[in-house]
Amino acid sequence: MSFLEVRGLCLDTGDFQLSDMGLKAEKGDYLALIGPSGSGKSLLLETVIGFYGPEKGRIILEGKDITDLPPDMRQISIVYQDHMLFPHMNVFENIAYALRKKIRDKKQIETEVKQIAGVLGINELLHRKPETLSGGEKQRAALARSLVARPKLLLLDEPFSALDARTREKLRKMLKKAIADYSTTVLHVTHDFEDLWTLANRVVVIRKGEVMQAGDPESVFRRPSPDFVAEFLGTNVLKGKVKTLEGKLTVIEAEGLEIYSADPAEPGEEVTVSIRPEEVILARGAMESSARNTLRGRVSGVFKKEHLFVVELKMGSAEIKAIITPTSCEMLDLEPGREIYAVFKASNARIIR
Repeated sequence: MSFLEVRGLCLDTGDFQLSDMGLKAEKGDYLALIGPSGSGKSLLLETVIGFYGPEKGRIILEGKDITDLPPDMRQISIVYQDHMLFPHMNVFENIAYALRKKIRDKKQIETEVKQIAGVLGINELLHRKPETLSGGEKQRAALARSLVARPKLLLLDEPFSALDARTREKLRKMLKKAIADYSTTVLHVTHDFEDLWTLANRVVVIRKGEVMQAGDPESVFRRPSPDFVAEFLGTNVLKGKVKTLEGKLTVIEAEGLEIYSADPAEPGEEVTVSIRPEEVILARGAMESSARNTLRGRVSGVFKKEHLFVVELKMGSAEIKAIITPTSCEMLDLEPGREIYAVFKASNARIIR
């Protein structure tokens, strides 16, 4: 039996719903829950912690059915985007609040608070009120308050979304260490894929209250389920038919392109090919490399996305996206209409079915 099991969870609040939701987590897992806004991710967290009672389904934690237990009996903590610190308490008192129901010894409480404050780098903030803290400092205090009680399960609902990129990166590193130190299992709702790559060992893609795909980040991103998951993750998806085999490579005719894949398939088989945009290299001319795929096309659009650029390419009837750095974008002098070559390895052209 898994550490956490959500079995056939159904709930309709009017605005959001869960439809036969099921997922599993092993002890120590870090699950990133991703999906479009309104897909029920936050509702799932609030049902697991007990803020909502499901209409159907069960929640099993460490082999115990906790579906009908009140939130304070579940040994689960939650952190939201807006931290929800008590404004009339200083940071020390906020963190200690979670311990006072469990521990009466003041010295032990002080030791526990200082330990988690040290892990999250807020020892010097313990005497301050929340109103005097920055957004990142408030969120570290909220994380400390949730972790200090050593919950069996920690739920995170977009805790970094209101922070700037540098602060998010710093907090990810601190959270990763804290999770390891406290041996906590985590469910983390996020729209930021950087959270996923930095922290998670499992990914669950949710749409309209249903799990569409689950697995480790590498397999989900490189071999997404066709259609919705692939589109949501921003993967290039081309539909085609296997033309022939060349040694260990599969040759596919897809939307007017000839693509080589290292994945096995049979001649005549209809397949879908997935290519991650960050695995596509752009060049002004045909280049010699070990990459088996070199495709010529034209730039149809260039868009800035945070600190990178998304380049859209038109190649026959196909459209392919690449993600490159600002330096590469400048060196290639990219603009709509410019001829460009897209280069990627056969091992990066994954066949999905």
